Parts: sequence; C-alpha cells; structure tokens
Amino acid sequence: MTRAWFPTFIYSEPLMPSGLERLNADLAAECRSLREFDRRGREWSRKNYPGGYTSYASLNELHHFSSTFTRLEKRIARHVRSFAGALDMDLRGRRIRMTDCWVNIMPPTAAHSLHLHPLAFVSGTYYVAAPRGCPGLKFEDPRLDRFMAAPPRLAGARRANLSHVTYPARAGNLVLFESWLRHEVAQNRTDAERISISFNYNWS
Repeated sequence: MTRAWFPTFIYSEPLMPSGLERLNADLAAECRSLREFDRRGREWSRKNYPGGYTSYASLNELHHFSSTFTRLEKRIARHVRSFAGALDMDLRGRRIRMTDCWVNIMPPTAAHSLHLHPLAFVSGTYYVAAPRGCPGLKFEDPRLDRFMAAPPRLAGARRANLSHVTYPARAGNLVLFESWLRHEVAQNRTDAERISISFNYNWS
C-alpha cells in the first residue's frame, strides 16, 4: 500500500465574505501613497527589487504604522489560526503575532526571485490589485534538491506530485504557507501594477 507522508499545505481563501472592493480601493491608495513617501524604500528597491517597489527594508511593520493595516491584520489573524489548526499546531494558550507587514508593487517587467521567510512560522500574501494575466505565487517542492536521479514527471501527473505549483493572484484573496516553503513571482507581463501585502507571523 502506498501512503502519503510529510505533506505540504497551502491555504487560499477570500479575506472576508463582502466589502473587499472598498477595502482594496483604500489599501491600493495607501500603498501608492507609501511608495511616494518612502524614499528609502524606493532606493532599496532600485538595487534589490528591480522595476518594482517594496517597503520590506524600510516600512515593514505597517500594522503598527497605519490603522488601515491594523484592521487588515485583525482579519488575517483569524485565517492564520485556522491554517495552524489544519496543520495540527498546538497553539492552545499561546499568542500569535504579526511580526512584519510590507507592501509590494510590481509594475510591468518587475519580478520577485525565489526566497523563503526565516524566523517566522506562517507567512502569506494578500492581493490588493491583480490585473488579468498578472503572475501568481509559484511554490517549489521543498524536496526538490533531494530528487537526485528521479525521472521526470508525466505530463498528466497529479497536482500533488508536481515539482512546482502556482496559485493565481486574485484581488481580495489571501494565501498562507509555512515560512520555510520557497516561492517566487514571475515577471509581470501585464500593462498594470500588481499590488500585494506580505507578512510574517510568529508565536509565543
């Protein structure tokens, strides 16, 4: 009998059942205002996030900086607890907290290379603006560097056996994953900006 062990889970749900258009309009305006205000972030992005803007190295605790992001954090926290429950994580009597929260704006041609999020247990992305055809979030099988002499997968392989999977970017959608899982965003080939908010959670 063949059984699956050591699965990798990814969570994807709308942030809330209604009111997403208004929320995203407010967030998009604030994200663009931050880009104008954040000179240090723009300078860092020129070297480290070519073609795009991220507040990762300058304004990365936005849930403490803005009431709009504070409200967003409260909505996200419920999803993080739900995801942790699906992973059988024991958080009874324990506190989870958002440690980092930053903006990513990807104009045409911008991309985000393969990376992970150390010093966190759950990370994620909330999509504020996702123009039709913009790149999704691509995840890599964490065992990939251990496959060694494995043959290629069949063209019709089951999704659970693929080496990579991409979750499409959809405005109003939240994607959560364990922070050790490597991921990337391909080049934005649309004519519009892709805007997302990324974050990390820790526990105590």
